[in-house]
Amino acid sequence: MATDTATIRVRVNGKDREITRGLTVRGLLESLELHPGMVVVELNREILERDSYGETDVSPGDTLELVHFVGGG
Repeated sequence: MATDTATIRVRVNGKDREITRGLTVRGLLESLELHPGMVVVELNREILERDSYGETDVSPGDTLELVHFVGGG
């Protein structure tokens, strides 16, 4: 059985997940339908600056914690 090279395995909020190879953090957030301006991302135990989401690649084996804010009253 061939390995699918179009995807990579990462851990998102404690769960293993297959994602498209070549995504940036911004691309990952968009694929999860999360607004990048409303999410804090921790990549491999380091909090990322929001303006780096578009330049930061997601690599095989990365661990991401995504904290999104929900408005309400």
